[in-house]
Amino acid sequence: METTKQMPKGLTEDIVREISLLKNEPKWMTDYRITSFKSFISKPLPSFGPELNINLDNITYFKRINDSVHHDWDEVDQGIRETFEHIGLQEAEDKYLGGIGVQYESEAIYHNMLSYLQEKNVVFLDTDSALKQYPELFKKYFNKIVDYDENKFTALNGAVWSGGAFIYIPKGVKLDRPLQSYFWINNKQMGQFERTIIIVDEDASLEYIEGCTAPSYTDDSLHAAVVEIYVLKNAKCRYTTIQNWAPNIYNLVTKRAIVEEGGHMEWIDGNIGSKVTMKYPACILNGPYAKGTCITIAVGDENQIQDTGAKMIHLAPHTKSNIVSKSIARNGGNATYRGTVNISKKATNSISTIKCDTFVLDEKSKSDTIPKNIVGNDSSILEHEATVSKLSEEKLFYLMSRGIDVEKATELLIMGFIEAFRDELPMEYAVELNNLLKNKQFCV
Repeated sequence: METTKQMPKGLTEDIVREISLLKNEPKWMTDYRITSFKSFISKPLPSFGPELNINLDNITYFKRINDSVHHDWDEVDQGIRETFEHIGLQEAEDKYLGGIGVQYESEAIYHNMLSYLQEKNVVFLDTDSALKQYPELFKKYFNKIVDYDENKFTALNGAVWSGGAFIYIPKGVKLDRPLQSYFWINNKQMGQFERTIIIVDEDASLEYIEGCTAPSYTDDSLHAAVVEIYVLKNAKCRYTTIQNWAPNIYNLVTKRAIVEEGGHMEWIDGNIGSKVTMKYPACILNGPYAKGTCITIAVGDENQIQDTGAKMIHLAPHTKSNIVSKSIARNGGNATYRGTVNISKKATNSISTIKCDTFVLDEKSKSDTIPKNIVGNDSSILEHEATVSKLSEEKLFYLMSRGIDVEKATELLIMGFIEAFRDELPMEYAVELNNLLKNKQFCV
């Protein structure tokens, strides 16, 4: 298979301009990319969290393998199609998805949505296509929640963003099937920088599922995505991720939602792979009675750092947030919860509950809980609970006394530990999670 276009390694202003030119973008987007690039060059690496030892000059920031998005799997290159057949995407599309988009390297290669959703005026496109087909709607919501100059990697995404999902659910439309995007990095020293924008209009609802993976290489690759979600009055959005990046991937992602009056945003966030993950899905509870939920699981295995958590910013009265974090550290891995809850002075009569639980499976592994909790008024309540524990020898002995071997007994205890997360997944993804964790071969 021949590559249509691949940029040289490293990033320059000329490369940024060429990406925009290849995509035939309007001047305002080219200008935005250049401004973001200059911010990226000027900003240091993040000063908090794990050390990032990635050589940004060794990364390829754009690779196009096809100049069009296909709507029929038979039109997709056979080798690539067989890859996605193997992981079950086509079967999932046929059985229970309302639509699916697939990104391979820097751009979408396949996209489809059921016709009855199109009849309801649902918009589900790759983000590049949305810029062309819905320019006014796109510009209204682009870069409004996550600003390009927040940190080095939001600036990088602003400069070289490519692909991602753009979704608009009209007023009152409640989807009965989830939409899904799948992201694949196939080459070493590759960067992927999708930009996802989701708007769930008043009284509407959406369930969105994101999957991502990559083959393993000895050289590092980079994933630095940005997600912006708008949950309008009395709307609901559930965003589910099972991230299984290869152990050479730096996964540095900014995900944020703004929730208006009576709306509800749910993040269901699974982090199984990668070399380093820094990800803290956020809800800005902007209207009264808005709700935010984040249920996360992170598995820190050998040579892995999972620095994950959530942020809940309460700006209006009677808002509620709930964070449930489950972490597992083994083989010298690091699984750390890092989170922020800020109940502002105006967010009276608000409630936030945080529960962080960690299993540390050996003496080499590490886990920390690093919360930042602020309550700005005396009518609100914040509760934070954190536990770090080892596998119960007593429970292991009980299961083994019933004829269960140590590996199976350990697996059962791990599955029970993550039950709160697993119960929130669609059945097919709960099965996938089980298989991923079993492949980790948790044993003592």
